[in-house]
Amino acid sequence: MGKTRTVGVAVDFSATSKLALRWAVDNLINRGDQIILINVQPPQSHHTRKELFEDTGSPLVPLEELRELNFTKQYGIARDPEVIDILDTASRTKGAKAVAKVYWGDPREKLCNAVEDLHLDSLVVGSRGLGPIKRVLLGSVSKHVMTNASCPVTVVKGKQSSNSTH
Repeated sequence: MGKTRTVGVAVDFSATSKLALRWAVDNLINRGDQIILINVQPPQSHHTRKELFEDTGSPLVPLEELRELNFTKQYGIARDPEVIDILDTASRTKGAKAVAKVYWGDPREKLCNAVEDLHLDSLVVGSRGLGPIKRVLLGSVSKHVMTNASCPVTVVKGKQSSNSTH
């Protein structure tokens, strides 16, 4: 049996980030690995825990706490049954340990920082599929992270069709 790994998955609870999470569980996660959901909140968000953890990001939050409404209120993250179900399945079928961490700020910077802070072996991000003009104006988070992160980065593209089942 190989070394257990720590795999980060950037999740903003969009369809594309859920697709990235599902892809990571199906293709990267092995028995005993750790999955860390990484959520980056906008710098202007005001939640009760931001003042405590704005510089370092939240402590690692276990899967059990992700289910609680209190977590949602403290960090401003929507409680998402689909994400919880994906993590429950990974935990049950692969013995993976699932936790989450919340950062505040620019997702490009914070995701690269998370690679170092969390000693990630791999990072998975979804691609929103911005067109060339929006990409120039807004910047591509996935491209920045691929270029600057110190671990392997997998970019999972969203489905082209808007009527997909996932």
